[in-house]
Amino acid sequence: MQEKTNPWQRPEEEPVVTDPQIEETAQSPKPAIQLFWERLRGWGLGDASMRFATALTTLVLVFLIVWVMNSVFLQTPNPSVESAGIANAQTMLTPTATLPPPVFTAAEGDTEGFHRIANLNTTLPIRQARYQVIEYTVESGDSIFSIADKFNLKPETILWGNRYTLGDDPHFIVPGQTLNILPVDGVYHMWSAGEGLNGVASYYAVTPEDIINWPGNNLDPDTIGDYANPNIPPETMLVVPGGRGSYTDWRTPRISRDEPATAKHLGPGACTGSFDGITGTLTFIWPSTERYLSGYDYSPETNHFAIDIAGRLGNPIYAADHGVVVYAGWNDYGYGEMIVIDHGFGWQTLYAHLSQINVSCGQEVYQGDTIGLMGSTGKSTGPHLHFEMRSDEYGRVNPWDFLK
Repeated sequence: MQEKTNPWQRPEEEPVVTDPQIEETAQSPKPAIQLFWERLRGWGLGDASMRFATALTTLVLVFLIVWVMNSVFLQTPNPSVESAGIANAQTMLTPTATLPPPVFTAAEGDTEGFHRIANLNTTLPIRQARYQVIEYTVESGDSIFSIADKFNLKPETILWGNRYTLGDDPHFIVPGQTLNILPVDGVYHMWSAGEGLNGVASYYAVTPEDIINWPGNNLDPDTIGDYANPNIPPETMLVVPGGRGSYTDWRTPRISRDEPATAKHLGPGACTGSFDGITGTLTFIWPSTERYLSGYDYSPETNHFAIDIAGRLGNPIYAADHGVVVYAGWNDYGYGEMIVIDHGFGWQTLYAHLSQINVSCGQEVYQGDTIGLMGSTGKSTGPHLHFEMRSDEYGRVNPWDFLK
């Protein structure tokens, strides 16, 4: 007989079998970082987050390394600590016993005994002033200016110290030549019979005492005698400290149209007769294709009243303005083949060291005409044009101020 069941009776609960691992998991919640990471992966941001974390970690490490180096390796030492360390070290190295001073005995045959080693802090002796004239041998590439710089002198002192060799011309310097180098700026004068100290001193703008008292001249004030007729042997060379010489314009005198033969002492290029013709505009153009220098500039203090314009052998030379040729040919005083043009109104231009002359005496030329070719004749160290300008009113002027 089947047992009847009561529908209102609660059924008996079945026993629940539990897994210890599952139970432990249920009881221990996941860490927040893990949950956050699982959530990022769920959103598809896992790889990007990993790269960002790696970069951030690297940056933090770099800053950490820099901070450590600044704190440990690059820290400035404490001067007081360092000084104390040195003092302690010196104290430790200082012997406590007092030793007798050493006694040095000269070796046999050594009359000077103990030799002192050189002191690294040696005081240099004061250099003695120079009073005597010395000699200098000219080297290749030397000029009045470079030689003056070597001896801390003015360029004109080199000329005035060698007037009997250079003749007031800076171009006469040649390699192998021996020049006098004065100890100070001034003039080197050869005494002549009949000269007086007052006259010589006045000519060079100094006093007689300046000459007498210069130690290098070896003159005795007590025995010099009368200044008008002093006891100075002829041909005695005297330094005139602070003296200023003068230059003689014997190479390029004023050559007029009326009497060009006044320049006949210059050489066979002198013209004869008298000429008439075109006059200039007094606006002067460059006489060559180049506009830079290859030698001396305008330098009245060294008797160079010209500019040496650069160029190549055979370059055309142009008339700077209209005029008449009053000199065309060789110059015996260092200018070689030379042309002088008279432009009227008291103006002249000079062209020297030419390799060829294309004009003749008395010829009319016009501004820009080719009158010759560039060369290196006469006293010249290379192809260039020695160009001068002269005015009856202003004298030998600087071409830079007038050329267009």
